[in-house]
Amino acid sequence: MGIRRIGKHLIEHRWRARRVFPPQALAAIEQAIKAGEATHSGQVRFVVEGALDGRPLFSGQSARERALDIFSHLRIWDTAHNNGVLIYLLLADRDVEIIADRGIDAKVGAAGWQRICAAMESDFRGGNFAGGVIAGVQAVSQQLAKYFPRQNAGPNELPDRPVVM
Repeated sequence: MGIRRIGKHLIEHRWRARRVFPPQALAAIEQAIKAGEATHSGQVRFVVEGALDGRPLFSGQSARERALDIFSHLRIWDTAHNNGVLIYLLLADRDVEIIADRGIDAKVGAAGWQRICAAMESDFRGGNFAGGVIAGVQAVSQQLAKYFPRQNAGPNELPDRPVVM
């Protein structure tokens, strides 16, 4: 952890997430999640955090470690088929992480998730945040549909609404 990272997180903070993802962008992301979940039995969550503060920041927690904490906190691992997926964006670090439950992770693997993250980060560098997230949700949904196709209208186990932290 460096002083530069701490400064970036303290300056950037939470207001940026709300500016980059206004209500209409969040609604479009929610619709993309709903549309994707109509094709598979998995559960997708999107969480954006403007910056870390307090203990996560000063202990040097990485975006990946933070995503794992959020995955657990939101109980994304608690799905019937072990096929929950978290797409996490830490704006201050310009880092996107995908954390997948063991059922889908065993099929897609780290390289598959990294390709999706890289494509999203490319969109983000161009300022296309909502579009990048929607494309990422669609790519994750394609993987879920491939390995866990929708067979019946089961319950929606997790909320589709994006989380802004």
